[in-house]
Amino acid sequence: MTADAGVSAGEPRDFVKYTFLHLDPAWRLRSRESRRGGRWELAALLAHPPPGMHLQTYSLVGTKGGADGLLWIVAESLESIQELHARLYGTSMGRYLAVAFSYLGLGRRSEYLGDHAHGGQEGAEGRRRPVGRPYLFVYPFVKKREWYGLPFEERRRIMGEHFRIGHKFPRVVIHTGYSFGLDDAEFILGFEADSPAEFLDLVEALRGSEASRYTALETPIFTCRRVPPLTMLELADGVV
Repeated sequence: MTADAGVSAGEPRDFVKYTFLHLDPAWRLRSRESRRGGRWELAALLAHPPPGMHLQTYSLVGTKGGADGLLWIVAESLESIQELHARLYGTSMGRYLAVAFSYLGLGRRSEYLGDHAHGGQEGAEGRRRPVGRPYLFVYPFVKKREWYGLPFEERRRIMGEHFRIGHKFPRVVIHTGYSFGLDDAEFILGFEADSPAEFLDLVEALRGSEASRYTALETPIFTCRRVPPLTMLELADGVV
């Protein structure tokens, strides 16, 4: 990273992990009592993550094929992320959960911001935290290689328009994870919003931006509803 990018190598950075889970239908064939106990056991584990970790749970039941729930993790270490997943797999219900999709990144301050920081629109530091909006929209993101061949100041100009469009939707909070060399994508993006319509309008507005011409990939997209851990498990288990 060049000095022009405005990213300090010594800034604090948290790991960002999105684990999308799918429940094996065979779990629902177990007795009602064992399923109830399994849900409570796993919910208690998720309610008490390892120290230094922020964990939120979401349901995707009825919104995305192949995924029933999401663990959104912000953690200071990769070891704590592995510990949580190992403990999850060791529970009775965890043995029936498969990882349907998985994305890993690191938080950091955007290199294009300069003095352009605006509340919630782009990471102003490496240790952003979830704000707790009721909906989360997640997708991996890859830019065309031509983007990186542009001079840095030209890229910053283009991103300035992108930020200005985002400022028209101040309640939508973006969380950018940088995945270069850590995962398959270059970025993993999460947007917290009060409603799906709010996010839909933002994405539509960004389609006409100059920056969008350099997008190579921004799928799959996940629409997630924030729920407590037990509710996430109950919805996956067919309990309403």
